[in-house]
Amino acid sequence: MNFAIITGASKGLGASIAERMVMKKIGIISVSRTENEGLKELAAENQVFYQHFSCNLTLPEEIEITFKKVLTTLESYDSKVVYVINNAGVIDPISTAGNLDHQALIQNVHINLIAPIMISNILLNTAKGKMKIVNVSSGAAEKPYQGWSAYCSTKAGLNMFTKTAAAEQETIGSSHKIIAFSPGIMDTDMQGTIRSSSKETFNDLEKFKEYKEKGLLRPANIVANALVDLLMREQIENGKVYHVNELIK
Repeated sequence: MNFAIITGASKGLGASIAERMVMKKIGIISVSRTENEGLKELAAENQVFYQHFSCNLTLPEEIEITFKKVLTTLESYDSKVVYVINNAGVIDPISTAGNLDHQALIQNVHINLIAPIMISNILLNTAKGKMKIVNVSSGAAEKPYQGWSAYCSTKAGLNMFTKTAAAEQETIGSSHKIIAFSPGIMDTDMQGTIRSSSKETFNDLEKFKEYKEKGLLRPANIVANALVDLLMREQIENGKVYHVNELIK
């Protein structure tokens, strides 16, 4: 049995990825603070393995404890491929430099950058079988948005970690693949958070409100399908940042 370890599978893109994986008979290991009961029921209906681990990704010690349990679960099965989707992310704090809330800033760095690096590090060191690791990035990793200095910085850092770790795996002749995936603008709770900010804290507020009003936000399941289809390919380019617009024509 193959497995997908997905952070932030309780809602949004993470939930949609998990649902598509279930339909492909891939076992689900969900890691988030809250459990998605609908996902649990879907897995049961399709007789697909499902296990949820509650974890606060802002706490490094919880990540270490949780992923020891995840590894124990994986060791009980003979998996050819383990998909790791570092999907969990936060946009807050939305504010200009000089006005950032420090607690929100620390949480942003922990969830968006430290957690996926730690998870990748733990699994690369210990897990057996071939892994395909996806770090969910953003267009904000490559373009500065006023008011998103924390989000832009952590996503840029995640892209560089992806490229570096992938190069390291290539050097040692590993079969593991590590990519980043930029999902574009989706109709998720994060977009709602963005639209609820102010012009003073986020300079492009009106543009993002227009995305919603004009129906330009992609449904999360469409984006999830594009990512899962990519992962099912025999060949993916190690270290590449894949953009959803390249995958959906």
